[in-house]
Amino acid sequence: MAAWMTLDEARDALGVRAQTIYAYVSRGRIGVEPDPQDSRRSLYRAEDVKALVRRKETGRSRETLAATTLFGAEPSIPTAVSTFSGGRPFYRGVDVVELAATATLEDAARLLWNAETTPAFPSPAVASGSPSRAALEVVAALPGGRVRAFAELAALTATGHSTRGRMPRVLIDEASALVGRLAVAFGATDEETLPLHERLARGWGQPRAVAALLRKTLVLAADHEITSSAFSARITASTGASLPACLLAGLTTFSGPLHGDASGRVRTLFDEVERDGADVVVDRYLASAMPLPGFGHHIYPDGDPRAASLMADFKPPAAIARLIERVVALTGLPPSMDVALAALVARYKLPPDAGFAIFAIARSVGLLAHSMEQLAIDSVIRPRGRYIGPSAARPIDPRKERRKR
Repeated sequence: MAAWMTLDEARDALGVRAQTIYAYVSRGRIGVEPDPQDSRRSLYRAEDVKALVRRKETGRSRETLAATTLFGAEPSIPTAVSTFSGGRPFYRGVDVVELAATATLEDAARLLWNAETTPAFPSPAVASGSPSRAALEVVAALPGGRVRAFAELAALTATGHSTRGRMPRVLIDEASALVGRLAVAFGATDEETLPLHERLARGWGQPRAVAALLRKTLVLAADHEITSSAFSARITASTGASLPACLLAGLTTFSGPLHGDASGRVRTLFDEVERDGADVVVDRYLASAMPLPGFGHHIYPDGDPRAASLMADFKPPAAIARLIERVVALTGLPPSMDVALAALVARYKLPPDAGFAIFAIARSVGLLAHSMEQLAIDSVIRPRGRYIGPSAARPIDPRKERRKR
């Protein structure tokens, strides 16, 4: 088999539509590069296509089931935190879109954490005798943003207490403090009497109307079942690691463009639109068979209800609105939450990294919910490897190797 395949060859091999190929590419399942003989087309990595074909043809043996559950074939971890049903997301049985109409992130945290009272997200505070105090004082001097946020969590991880043997209410208090610390690191004010969305809006110099949009966005993005970040957090929690360690483990997956920073890819697309115009950009992507980032979602084939709900509350800039209109008309793929979030940032001229910040703050609530839920399962998550390398051989005798030389 050649190293690269055309779109038609990939479609024929998998027996799917072009849109499905684009979805595989956007999720990192199939590698893609421009066709050197025709810059308007793309080529698809044959090895990746072949691997997907093998998965479709493989039976449901125990090994196959164990392997495929790690790559999204079916849910593999029992959870009561969140799920999807009928094309809509739910937090502990509550419709997320309906919840987001009035709830705050604090309300969502109470629900997701199964807490008895609504938690507050206090401003950062460190006890005078804390071993992490010196490191946190240095980190606090950094400019607000993801570097400071990750650095603070790393400092807390280095000295954090194990989650084992601690009461749920104590862990919930610690989780609340972690969310508050993360929000302040991204620019929220220290006004603890205000809900977090208002503190974030004030820190970014935004009016109450934008604060209301931030409130809704934070609730909509608080969790999304067993994502790669939730799985990472749960693996860490299963070892008894501290809550800061669990949160940091989940958030580190956001450094990749296919999950938490997906709105960054959409922002890059918006920059192209501002420079060249929506029609030119869409035509260029479609001519090269490159998927448009942020459009279509495999969980919501009929459209992401979170995105629809959020975008009903504000008008995107004209160029972005034209982009969305044209993509939907030509591909049938509706905008996802990533597009809605990036459009919100563009419309109100929020800080450049605001999309990442909003998503990280919101999803920290869900990651901590998964971490605390995992503690009730008294076993370490330890997937088995399925070796596919060269056949095992006897150990090499170094004396024979020397004689050969």
